[in-house]
Formats: sequence, C-alpha cells, structure tokens
Amino acid sequence: MATQKKSPLAQMTEQHKDKETLVDRILAVVDAGGASKEDFKAKLLAASNKKLLRLLAVATEIKDKYGSTEKLAEAAAAAVGKAKDKGYVEKLVKMAQRTPAKVLDLLHAAQGRGKAA
Repeated sequence: MATQKKSPLAQMTEQHKDKETLVDRILAVVDAGGASKEDFKAKLLAASNKKLLRLLAVATEIKDKYGSTEKLAEAAAAAVGKAKDKGYVEKLVKMAQRTPAKVLDLLHAAQGRGKAA
C-alpha cells in the first residue's frame, strides 16, 4: 500500500515545529537584498508553507553545494555546455541573483540530460 505524501503544514510542523522557526532558518540562509530584516520576515510569514519549504530547500542546496549564486550560474553554464560564452554566463548570474531556483532547476535538467545521453 502506497503511503500518502504529507501536506505542507504537516511537513512544516514535523521538521520545524512552527512557521516562525522555519522563517528564522530561511533568514539565516537567504540574503534579504535591499529590504530590512523585519520587512523581509513579515513578507515571509505571509507566504504559504509550501513556498517556504521550497525556498529553504533551494537556498540550503545552493549554499552547501555551490557557495554562492555566481558559482551556481557558472556550474549551470558548464552543465549546458556554454561555460566559455561570457554573455550567457553573465545572463545566468543576473538570473541567479533574482531567481536562483530557476537556475538550480536549469542545472538539474542539464545534469539529467547528461546522464541520459
């Protein structure tokens, strides 16, 4: 019998006890950009549990495996086969600063295609 996937609320309470703790962990990993910590925290507290769990997973993977969004962009360009194309790498760096999850998904897709070939 297949087990059912837990809801985002159940996952959040099981792993982080409450939403406040989850947001604090995200703030420790994510750069707030130009916003103040209090404004950024209020914005995160208003987000859904599913988005917060995804944000924490992406930010943690980027920090642990790549160190920064610039290195993530360089790794994605190398995986696609365009590491020597300076314009493409710069475009990916800008994209990674705005939406790092998209660049991470691009990297995973390119790695998956590499394994299949």
